[in-house]
Amino acid sequence: MLAIIDSVALLGLDGQRVRVEVDVSSGLPALDIVGLPDAAVREAKDRVRTAIKNSGLDFPIQRITVNLAPADLRKEGPFFDLPIAVGILAATAQINPELPKEFLFIGELSLDGSVRGVHGVLPLVLAARELGINKVVVSLENAPEAALVQDVQIFGVETLAGLAAALRGEEELQPFKPEETFSSPALEEEELDYSDVKGHLVAKRALEVAAAGGHNVLMLGSPGCGKTMLARRLPSILPDLTFEEAIEVTKIYSLAGQLSSDNPLVRKRPFRAPHHTSSAASIIGGGRVPRPGEISLAHHGVLFMDELPEFHKNTLEALRQPLEDGCVSVSRVAASVSFPANIMLVGSANPCPCGYLLDKEKECSCTPFQVQKYLHRISGPLLDRIDIHLEVPKLSYSELNETTPGESSQAIKARVEKAREVQRKRFSDRSISCNAAMGAREVRQFCKLDQAGASLLKEAFKKMSLSARSHDRILKVARTIADLENSELILVHHLAEAIQYRGLDRLFRM
Repeated sequence: MLAIIDSVALLGLDGQRVRVEVDVSSGLPALDIVGLPDAAVREAKDRVRTAIKNSGLDFPIQRITVNLAPADLRKEGPFFDLPIAVGILAATAQINPELPKEFLFIGELSLDGSVRGVHGVLPLVLAARELGINKVVVSLENAPEAALVQDVQIFGVETLAGLAAALRGEEELQPFKPEETFSSPALEEEELDYSDVKGHLVAKRALEVAAAGGHNVLMLGSPGCGKTMLARRLPSILPDLTFEEAIEVTKIYSLAGQLSSDNPLVRKRPFRAPHHTSSAASIIGGGRVPRPGEISLAHHGVLFMDELPEFHKNTLEALRQPLEDGCVSVSRVAASVSFPANIMLVGSANPCPCGYLLDKEKECSCTPFQVQKYLHRISGPLLDRIDIHLEVPKLSYSELNETTPGESSQAIKARVEKAREVQRKRFSDRSISCNAAMGAREVRQFCKLDQAGASLLKEAFKKMSLSARSHDRILKVARTIADLENSELILVHHLAEAIQYRGLDRLFRM
């Protein structure tokens, strides 16, 4: 007898329907799985056989052939265990053969017959919805995550025996109901706050501009001047994730297996800080079958690269395309996939190997050649893609011992959110979320200058030897500064501040 059960396979974050065809016929007892299964899928035959027996059900002593169609799509992961088991039970009439046709099944089986959770449930269920399937059976552990998808009924099951009873009509499958709905998180007391940062008023202002427009930032300064402290507090002034953004981020974390079972939905903007010894594959994404890297895990958040010149050159150069396109394409022999990578890149660096080139108190011990060689680890094309270049000076003793707290993150965040609201209205008919994502056409349309501003930018373009990309990025930053002041026009002082944030170009082009 033949039974056909629906499931789904993932290629990156995209899903494709998989028909689990189970045929039970006379012949020597065997269980064969075909259809390009990987090792985890091939091992399912032992898990399924033992799980069925230990659930008090009959495993047929016949020839069983399981085909995972389409046959040219590689199948990965343990989540085909459950549909294979249900297919065997349907083919041997141990359950009602018609009932499984209403559902899509995702789950791994333990040897005792319990249904275990798997990674990537959210993108799997989203893929099922796109395929027109509105009833999905998952493990009870995965049910809260799967229930984030709207317009799909989720049924959480604990054991194969319980599922079999429901598919025989002896029990009723109850849809899983989540206990809470999405709400944006408030600023928590234990969260890092800019009120803890002494001095650095110029740096705080620059990071406020960066947060308001989604701009990339490079901070340059002596060791211990506060670069890392400033960067780690950046998420506290970023706007809250919308529900759609939260779903996008959660999909990536689910696929990467980094989703907490207690909090199935990522509610805060990601902040990723990989070590400088990280490989290009771990940053960009990779593996035999591509998986998301740090740049995708930072989607809609911040990728902080401390000691930027210390990263491997090929790792830094691999950032170019994702910073420009907002996504990363990873090609391997097994597959070629794209992952979203709409990030704010925040880098920090010392100005020289010893770190004291810009220090007014401590003398630099590096030769000009050493300084040049160190700074040139950050290439011109990558530097061009960083909107704001910021020098972070060393604090004086009086600033360090200032008792009056600085401006809180909440106050800065309020201004940032107002600027982002202006941008949302401006780009309401476009697939653009902030000023940093503007293309050349939007720059021409929304970043027009008066005569005085055009003259100032022309002079800066000549004296600073700016590229066309740098020219556009200055205009984008100026547009953000104007938005913070709720100004429809880009005025001269907005443009002057934006040009000021390119002041370190001269140092890197020594």
